[in-house]
Amino acid sequence: MKLKLFSAVLLSAALVMGCGNDEETADTEGCEHLQSGPATAVTATANTTGAPAVSNDHRRYDITLTDVTGGKGGSVSFASAEAVDYVLFTSADVPVTVKDSSGMTVAPEESVKSSSTCTEVKGRHTIPLAVGTYTLTFGPTTATTVSLVIEEGSHDHEH
Repeated sequence: MKLKLFSAVLLSAALVMGCGNDEETADTEGCEHLQSGPATAVTATANTTGAPAVSNDHRRYDITLTDVTGGKGGSVSFASAEAVDYVLFTSADVPVTVKDSSGMTVAPEESVKSSSTCTEVKGRHTIPLAVGTYTLTFGPTTATTVSLVIEEGSHDHEH
C-alpha cells in the first residue's frame, strides 16, 4: 500500500514539475540546436505556394531568404501535429508572420528579441497553434539568411 501511495505522489509531482519547466526546456533545446544543429539548408519561396517544409524535429533550419518587396524575405511551411504553443527561435532579428491554411494571421502570445539561455537567439516567438499546416513568412529584412529552430512550448491544458 505504501509503495502505491509513494508511486502516485511521484507521478503527480512529475506531472506538475513537467508543466512548470516547459519554457526553460524549450529555451535550452532552442539554444542547443541554434548553436550545434544538426542543420538543414532550405530556400524560402517569395510566395506561399510551394514553400519548403520545416519541422520541430530537433534541428536548425538555415533559411536562405529571397528578394521580396522591401528587401529580403520569404516563406516556409510548418505542419503542427498537435494543438500546443510552439516557440520559434531565430538567429536574426527578422519579422515573422504566421498564417493558417485559410490565410488568417495567428498572433504570437509573446515575441522577444533574446533568450536568457544563450546569445544566439535574436527572436523568440511563442505561437499557439492548432493541428494543421501553417505558413511562416520572414521579412522584409536586410538579412540574407535566418536560422530557425522550432520547439514545443507549453501544452494547451483544458480543464
